[in-house]
Amino acid sequence: MDKDGIALPGTPERDLLELVLPDELPQHVAIIMDGNGRWAQARNLPRVEGHRAGIRAVRASVETAARLGIPTVTLYAFSTENWKRPALEVKALWGLAKNFIDAELDTFKRNNLRFRTIGDISRLDTSVQRYLKRAMTATAECTGTLVQIALNYSGRNEITRMIRNAVNRAADGDLQPESITEQWIDDHLDTAGTPDPDLLIRTSGEFRLSNFLLWQVAYSEIYISQVLWPDFDAAEFLKATLSYQKRERRFGGLSSEPAATAAPSGESSV
Repeated sequence: MDKDGIALPGTPERDLLELVLPDELPQHVAIIMDGNGRWAQARNLPRVEGHRAGIRAVRASVETAARLGIPTVTLYAFSTENWKRPALEVKALWGLAKNFIDAELDTFKRNNLRFRTIGDISRLDTSVQRYLKRAMTATAECTGTLVQIALNYSGRNEITRMIRNAVNRAADGDLQPESITEQWIDDHLDTAGTPDPDLLIRTSGEFRLSNFLLWQVAYSEIYISQVLWPDFDAAEFLKATLSYQKRERRFGGLSSEPAATAAPSGESSV
């Protein structure tokens, strides 16, 4: 641990957990899960094996968020741009998605976790849509952590769909220009009903938003982990949470406190 009390790499998970302040938790954590392909390549494995290994990180992150009592977690699983990938990889990804739901649905219900998708799932294969809708229906009454999976999602596509909806309603006489406020937009995005992310995590050391939650992350605290997604475990999630708790959130205002200290070695903050 460094002089400011921030956990350094290699700190045992239980020690990290003891440092977390329960009254200062993020209410919504969004994660750009990056690095599956590089993880597989480094091991001379097919890319799909990186995606398969990444399921462990999904499980670890969701379980840790639920354990902490974080109300919402959003995971960027498949973007609208990911259709450009090889057809076999895309097909394998949807197979993994169905396997994940089969394997985890009982766990979600047992742990009171609610499952939800964001993005345009109408383009997905009908069998995938059935799996997704079944999971959402089965967990609809759960009141614990909301787990949102972004599928066939991009921020620009989401905003475009919202604008198209507004234009159609205006053309029908159901919407007046002065009715379109920031709150109205919030209420008509895919994430309606959830707070904006307090913390945005990106793995694999990349500094990009990659078209993710472009409206919602306007004031999110950003944490860049050098860890490839399949290796992102409960301890890494806790490190990101502790980094968030060291930030001073000003939302455009001025600070009366000294500037925040630099992030510990092995991680970056933006």
